[in-house]
Amino acid sequence: MNQSKTKILVTSSVMIALGIAVKVVCDLIPFLNLPFGGTVTICSMLPVVLVSWMYGIKNGLKAAAVYAVLRVMLSYNTVAGLFTPTSDSYMGLLNAILILTCDYLLAYIVLGFGGMFKNRLGRTSSLVLGSAVVLFASYIMHTVSGAVFYGAWAEWFFTDTVFASLPVSAWIMDTFSGAGLAIVYSAVYNGCYMLPEIIITAIGAAAVSRLPFIK
Repeated sequence: MNQSKTKILVTSSVMIALGIAVKVVCDLIPFLNLPFGGTVTICSMLPVVLVSWMYGIKNGLKAAAVYAVLRVMLSYNTVAGLFTPTSDSYMGLLNAILILTCDYLLAYIVLGFGGMFKNRLGRTSSLVLGSAVVLFASYIMHTVSGAVFYGAWAEWFFTDTVFASLPVSAWIMDTFSGAGLAIVYSAVYNGCYMLPEIIITAIGAAAVSRLPFIK
C-alpha cells in the first residue's frame, strides 16, 4: 500500500470514528433526542462528507458505507426489533429489510457524494453545498421510509401528541388524508431533527473549510 492510500485509509478511519463518537455523545443528551427515534447529532455526518470532499466520491462512498454499518450497529436494539416477531416494532421480513436498507443504510451511504461540487465552486461554497445536498437526500430517504412504513401513526401524531396543540395540526388534519397525511407526518417528524442537522452541518462545513489540512 503506497503512502497516498495509507493516508486516505488512516484519515477516513479517523473521520468515521469522529462521526460515530459525536453520534454516541449526542445520544446521551436527552433534549437532542426525539421520543420515537431521531437525534440532532451536531455534525456527526460532516466527517464522512469531508472524506468525499478531500479524496473523491469513490473513497467517500467507501467511508460512508462503513459509517452506515456502524450506525446500524449503534441502533442494534431498534433494528433487531424489526426482525423479531415478539417485538412491538416487528414489521415482517420484507418490510424490515426495506426499512434497514432505506432508513439505516442508503440514508447514510449518500453522504459519500458530499464532494460532488469540489472544483466546481469555491472552497467553502462547494463543501457547504455538498454537505447540505447529501444531508437533505438523507432526510428525503428518512421521510420516504417513515411515510411508507410508519404512516399509520400520522393521525395519532397530529391529534394526541404535543404537536397537536399547534394550530397547524388542525389544518393538516383538515387538508390531508391517507398517503398525503402519511407523507406530511413523516416530513414533519423527520424534519424535527434532520432540518436542524442540515443547518448545523452547513455552518460546521463553512467553519472547517478554512482549516489548512482540509484540502
